[in-house]
Amino acid sequence: MHDERALAALIDDQFGLTVEIQSVVLPMSDVSRTAQATVVLDRTGELLAYITARAIMTLGDVKRLVRRMGLRPERFVPPKHQPNYFDDVATEKFQAVFPGMNVTSPDDLIYYRTLVPYNPALVVISEVKRGEIYQFDPDARGGYRVGARLHYKRSEAI
Repeated sequence: MHDERALAALIDDQFGLTVEIQSVVLPMSDVSRTAQATVVLDRTGELLAYITARAIMTLGDVKRLVRRMGLRPERFVPPKHQPNYFDDVATEKFQAVFPGMNVTSPDDLIYYRTLVPYNPALVVISEVKRGEIYQFDPDARGGYRVGARLHYKRSEAI
């Protein structure tokens, strides 16, 4: 229970998102050689993945980790008080490469968003593919093994 409250406080402090954790689906588990993730279900029915790494991690890295975990992301929560964080940093990176050009459409930033630093990361999950959440295991075939089982697919209210 103490760890759940600590994680909820950490999420509130870093992302400005108030979370009441109902259950921890996958406790702090390795998802790569340098990253760990905790997957929680909150009282509103949202499934969240909180990912931290000992090395530099970008949005592209987080997307890849979430996919390898067998999860489908709904959205990536930006840091607290920075609602346009991904677009702002991607624009800076775009203009560093093309100093004279302006961003004319959101499509110009697709690649540069993947380069945005994102550590720690908080991902709202829309679906657990095949009902299995995978964790990193260098001894397992393919490098991943089942860490938890959960059938979850978020449905939108009409």
